[in-house]
Amino acid sequence: MTITAGSLFIISAPSGAGKTSLVRALLRTDVELSLSISYTSRPPRPEEMDGRDYHFVSREVFEQMLECGEFLESAEVYGNYYGTSQKWISQAISSGRDILLEIDSQGAQQVRRIFPKAVGVFILPPSLAVLETRLHNRGQDSPEVIARRVAAAREEIGHVSEYDYVIINEELDKALGDFFCIVQAERMRMARQLACYHDLVTQLG
Repeated sequence: MTITAGSLFIISAPSGAGKTSLVRALLRTDVELSLSISYTSRPPRPEEMDGRDYHFVSREVFEQMLECGEFLESAEVYGNYYGTSQKWISQAISSGRDILLEIDSQGAQQVRRIFPKAVGVFILPPSLAVLETRLHNRGQDSPEVIARRVAAAREEIGHVSEYDYVIINEELDKALGDFFCIVQAERMRMARQLACYHDLVTQLG
C-alpha cells in the first residue's frame, strides 16, 4: 500500500451551530483525522488552551506573520485576526493525513483557491431560535453581541450552497454519525482507493 495525499475538510457554520463540539467528537471517534489549529489575536476564553483550541498570539505578531505570507487564509472577525498556516496544511496533506479546518465562508473561499479539491461541510442549526438559545446559554456575550452574532449567522448561512455537504446539528450523536459517513465516503473515492491500492488492483486485474 502506497501513501496517498490526504483530504482537506473545510468545516463552516454560524456561531452557535455546535460546530466545535461536533468536530471534537469526530476527532475522538477517528484517530486518523487531525485538526488544523488556527492562529488568532483574540485572548483565550476561560476553557480554551493555547495549542489545542488556537495558537494565541498578539496582534503585532499576527500582523508580522501576515506580512511574511505565512497564512493560507486570514480574516478579521469582531476586531480580531484569525489565520491558518499554509505550510502546515500542505505538509500534513502530503504525508497522507486527513485534516479538518474550521473556518468561516470567507476563509473557505480563500482556501479553495489554493486547495480546489478541499471538501466543504456546512453545519446548520435546526432553527435560528435554537441557535439564539445556544448563544444565550454560553453565558459569554451580552445581548447586544448575541444580536450581532444572530445577524451574522443569517449572512453566513447564505453561503451554504458553496459547500459539498450539509449537516443539521439538532442532536449531536446523529450529526456525528452523518459527519463520520462523509469522511468515510471521501476516503472511498475511486481515485484515492486506486492510488492507495495500486498493486492490489494490478494483481486482481
